[in-house]
Amino acid sequence: MKQSDMEQTSRGSNIIVLSQRSQHVWADCQILRCNSEFVAATQDLGVGGGREGGNSRYCSALRSYDQCTRRTARDCRGDLAYHSAVQGIEDLLMQHRCPKTGPTVQPRPPPQISGDACSYERLHRQRQGRAPEYVHCGVFGDPHVRTFRDEFQTCAVQGAWPLIDNEYLYVQATSAPMRGGAYATALTKITIIFKNWRECIDQQIYQAELDDVPPAFVDGSVMGGERRGQHSLRVRTQAPGRQAEIVAAHIGTTLVVRQSGRSLGLSVRAPRAIVDTFTPEQDLQLCVWGCPVSQRLDHPPAQPSTNAHTLCSTLLPVQDIYFQACVFDLLATGDVNSSAAAVAALEDARVMLSDSDKVHLVTTGTADHPSSLP
Repeated sequence: MKQSDMEQTSRGSNIIVLSQRSQHVWADCQILRCNSEFVAATQDLGVGGGREGGNSRYCSALRSYDQCTRRTARDCRGDLAYHSAVQGIEDLLMQHRCPKTGPTVQPRPPPQISGDACSYERLHRQRQGRAPEYVHCGVFGDPHVRTFRDEFQTCAVQGAWPLIDNEYLYVQATSAPMRGGAYATALTKITIIFKNWRECIDQQIYQAELDDVPPAFVDGSVMGGERRGQHSLRVRTQAPGRQAEIVAAHIGTTLVVRQSGRSLGLSVRAPRAIVDTFTPEQDLQLCVWGCPVSQRLDHPPAQPSTNAHTLCSTLLPVQDIYFQACVFDLLATGDVNSSAAAVAALEDARVMLSDSDKVHLVTTGTADHPSSLP
């Protein structure tokens, strides 16, 4: 499981910058930029960090780090990442016996990059002569998961679980029991973290909760990653408070968060090459591997005589995984509005999958992998 407190480690040293995240990130707080500048200034000091020959440079970098936090102190009041950084600087200054006054280092200028470097699809076409291979994941309803590998499962998970965790993106969903349902759960919170990629974006966070799907990132902005007049990140909505679409051009990824009935849903379209950039330690990703085996629920056969079967047949004429999920949710919750989650997930799949033959998936049994409809 992921913790809300995260550590960012410089590549060339053992220096660790604590960057705890709070629930609210102030719009003008620049602590993440201060962290990044410190890491950049110390990454070439070697494994010994500031201890063996590079102590003066390391101390200069620490003093610059300290000055950066002081400049943003007013805007970072109440931000946990800021207070963690301030405390960490004090500890490191004492540990390395650095004077608090002395030379500092200037932040490195951002690298000069071409106009296409922050457009994944455009760059891929230039290099490969074709569009990237895209994959799709949908998480909706009780919750049901259609993985990037086109497998379909229903999970009994409660609490916070990672949906995606790779080099560029972290997505976490929180599931809680539904009112009135005998054993039903639903997504009540979705957190999306776009990881810092110095060429294109600084870390950015989007968060939605039940009855609050905002049309902006947590810092209030609707765009991010501005380079040469272009933005790598953008949030837009067709139904404020109920739906938001986030386009991350630098990784060629689109995420749609929406509320259907009393649950949230997430649909993702991403290049396979981006989805696969994870390490063996990042082995818990519902969109990649599906639910843990112990958390998977079987779907009882839907009897044609039931009201749930009749209603879902009207909304979803093809008896595929979305029809199966619709019936499951109606039986589990007794709420007619719960059928909207499967309908919305199917519409997202139609938009996100370029091959229409892959939109509808059917299962031959509760534990079998889905296959495409003819």
